[in-house]
Amino acid sequence: MTSPPWFDGRVPRVLAHRGWTGSGAVENTLGAFLAAWDLGVTHLETDVHVTADGACVLWHDADLRRLTGRPGRVRDATLAELRALDLGSGARVATLAELLDALPGARVNVDVKGRDAPVAVARAIHAAGAVDRVLVTSFSGRRRRLAVSLLPGVATSADAGRLVLAVVGARLGLAPVVRLALRGLDAVQMPCRVLGIRTVSPAMVGRLARAVREVHVWTVDDPDEAVRLVEAGVHGVVTDRPDLVLAAFDGRDWDSPGNRTS
Repeated sequence: MTSPPWFDGRVPRVLAHRGWTGSGAVENTLGAFLAAWDLGVTHLETDVHVTADGACVLWHDADLRRLTGRPGRVRDATLAELRALDLGSGARVATLAELLDALPGARVNVDVKGRDAPVAVARAIHAAGAVDRVLVTSFSGRRRRLAVSLLPGVATSADAGRLVLAVVGARLGLAPVVRLALRGLDAVQMPCRVLGIRTVSPAMVGRLARAVREVHVWTVDDPDEAVRLVEAGVHGVVTDRPDLVLAAFDGRDWDSPGNRTS
């Protein structure tokens, strides 16, 4: 089977979680993603909600309060209303289309948020001609499946339900269960623990990796921990500190998996 272009290049991968805010930029803004790209990060992680008028905006929370101090939900506001909000230092809300246009060489991990998002996200990715450089994921199995069904050939990773089943199967050593849980998926993206089960031992990572192309762990900001995870077999880490993790990875001769291309 041909690997989706999202997986081109060397591993281990560094995925900049909502961009790089260590630069002083605000999360999920174009400034944060441009800063991560300037560091040398090729894979970016973001979240997409849909506005009242159907725009795909880069925003994590369902509501506005954490970043703006204002009440209200993203889905109830228009794009123009969101654009009017100053997120700090003049930063403004960005759209998925703007990110894909601004960084045509980047690979983007898109977490589909909100019940109205899958169709709009698929349209935005199609319009940008970006199916081959996007990985679609979601905690919701319904949202992930709908978005993927509208984007033939797009890369995708496990939703919450399939991840739990895969981790439990791997913990019990039940390879058929792991294969069933991850069938049709390209990646597992997971925290270090799921339902109290430690997911990142070499044995667990190996059992999961046999069923998908890559295993990624989130959110890892300690560069020493990131190195340990890769040494355990992880292919990439999602991090708020891509500057530190890139520096920790730089120049290492990885035995597994980083001495090969994916």
